[in-house]
Amino acid sequence: MQGKIDAVLFDAGGVLVLPDPTVLAPLLAYYGASIDHDVHARAHYAGMAAKSASTAGENDWTQYDNVYLETVGVKANVREEALHVFGRVKGVANLWRHPTAHAKAVLQTLHNRGVPIGIVSNASGQIEDTLRQSAICQVGEGPLAPVRFVIDSHIVGIQKPDPRIFHIALELLPDIDPSRIAYVGDSLIMDVQGSRGVGLVPVLVDPYGFAEGHDVHRIVSLEEVVHFFSDK
Repeated sequence: MQGKIDAVLFDAGGVLVLPDPTVLAPLLAYYGASIDHDVHARAHYAGMAAKSASTAGENDWTQYDNVYLETVGVKANVREEALHVFGRVKGVANLWRHPTAHAKAVLQTLHNRGVPIGIVSNASGQIEDTLRQSAICQVGEGPLAPVRFVIDSHIVGIQKPDPRIFHIALELLPDIDPSRIAYVGDSLIMDVQGSRGVGLVPVLVDPYGFAEGHDVHRIVSLEEVVHFFSDK
């Protein structure tokens, strides 16, 4: 990948932010779940893998919710109630706010190396504010790592994997060939298939190896994105 990429687009959920375990862990502990934040991080990626395997669309989180609760250890006899509670709380878009490891540092390093950066996210109109409030990045200059744009599906009215949302991003990077732009996401369907369909280079965040065997460049940590530009 080194030397083959000139710009990077990032998904937000599962890449830069996760559902906040400081809220979900104590909430689900009532049902027997672990309070370990690392377990909850693993549960997110396990849930996303199950969601992709089921070929569910963006708005169907049934498999995700079930696998998330199973992974954190919710007891079977209270699973139905826990699913109801989890679905209502996790479904609050603003709860997707817990920074992933290295997110802030990686964006800052990429900016320092002159790499064009953008965000393309299926969200609910809040993600630009969330990324700023979570001290990850902001659009344009400021105290945080600057990105060129944040494209929020709710605001533009188009959801991944619809190619039109990626085309909006490409119009904002007119001087860079799509084949030299990486798109970093956590969904084989929304992110990998969607970005590949418009000629971008998909990169899957897969810290626990749930996507092993799939035809996509997988990374364990966002720090690996920096290595794409080690010659800069």
